[in-house]
Amino acid sequence: MDGAHDMGGVRGFGPVVAETNEPVFHAEWERRAFALTVAMARPGGWNIDMSRFARENRPSEDYLSKSYFQIWLAGLETLMIERGLVTREEIEAGKMLFPPKPGIKPVAPDEVTPAIRRGGPTERRPTAPALFNVGDTVRMKDIHPTTHTRLPRYVRGHLGTVEMNHGCHVFPDLNSQGKGENPQWLFTVRFDGPELWGAGGDPTLSVSVDAWESYLEHP
Repeated sequence: MDGAHDMGGVRGFGPVVAETNEPVFHAEWERRAFALTVAMARPGGWNIDMSRFARENRPSEDYLSKSYFQIWLAGLETLMIERGLVTREEIEAGKMLFPPKPGIKPVAPDEVTPAIRRGGPTERRPTAPALFNVGDTVRMKDIHPTTHTRLPRYVRGHLGTVEMNHGCHVFPDLNSQGKGENPQWLFTVRFDGPELWGAGGDPTLSVSVDAWESYLEHP
């Protein structure tokens, strides 16, 4: 979707200031928010793309007013409410007010770390040959879906060069809607600065974006 989360190439936010020796988590609650989101995916029945969309699908003023892990926590609340695992009243009260949803197996604490370390590989066996080859010039489609997509706005409609083929991977746009994995070829496409930002773009700059096959078209 087009939202505040898709801020790549957007002017007005100033330079990105990297934090020296930045820790993965700045506070213990951030660690817990991350672990809970990953752990609850099993009883909640959501996948990684559904989880991403729950964090993206927020009003701009809400998204931009939250820190990174505050957005994770808000997304977790949305996912759990949608699936009847918790109510808004229980979140506000900070405790259980109603009987738990039947048939849900709780996740034991000692199961969380192995699940995080195991991850969720997305590579799948191809069912058709790739439509593009390394070295091809391609144009990114100018699409504006209302649901989750991994195609950044700032590259849509622009020309780039395929520089790598990563094989077939789960297609996030449909996976986020529960419509199946629908694996597609995944490519890395390189764009030159002036192509993305006009004549004033830095000619020594290039940006590489990973893009699924259905995002690409022949120019």
